[in-house]
Amino acid sequence: MQVCKICQSSTSSMQDTKKMLRYYRCASCGFVFLDDEHIIDKRDEKAQYDLHHNGFENKGYVQMFEAFIDLAIEPYISNSKTALEFGSGPGPVLSKLLKKRGLEVDIYDLYYAPLKVYETKKYDLITSTEVFEHLQKPLEVLALLVKHTTKAGHIVLMTKFPPKEDKAFLAWWYRRDPTHISFFTPQSFEVMAKKLGLSVRSILNDNIVVFQKC
Repeated sequence: MQVCKICQSSTSSMQDTKKMLRYYRCASCGFVFLDDEHIIDKRDEKAQYDLHHNGFENKGYVQMFEAFIDLAIEPYISNSKTALEFGSGPGPVLSKLLKKRGLEVDIYDLYYAPLKVYETKKYDLITSTEVFEHLQKPLEVLALLVKHTTKAGHIVLMTKFPPKEDKAFLAWWYRRDPTHISFFTPQSFEVMAKKLGLSVRSILNDNIVVFQKC
């Protein structure tokens, strides 16, 4: 039996019989994750990312980030001077929008900006948008972000929260992306925060969590 990657509790399984994929849902924190056997390799993952066209030419994409900043970052930006966009993608729109609001911003992305510029730094703000659903080991990655966050600094994640019912989850459009392998609930984020010395400042809409380093 698989145990939850977040809280180590027991899980139940659910099967996509068409694509022959198996997922697990935690009975305690609600975290949902794809069986490791079905995770695609890095080459196929990169090919999937290359299909995205998310630059300034995509006005809807830019507006999404403007709204994201207003809602989740603006309340804390007065206490922030430095920021890291972790998982910037091929078109680092968010970093440029944050720079316009007066922040010094670094970017990192596994495929598109692989230089680990953050290694000797700490940041007042770290953003990671549409990244955590791709992670096989999310606790390890969040721990890395905590390490590079200043005391009382903020980490802001954007990722869709999954439907609570298995049938609805299996019909959910968001999980059909083959690179989406981890799906978090507010409860799972609370567990992660407790483990890593964070507090959950706010849960926004159905896809944003704001952490503060204790």
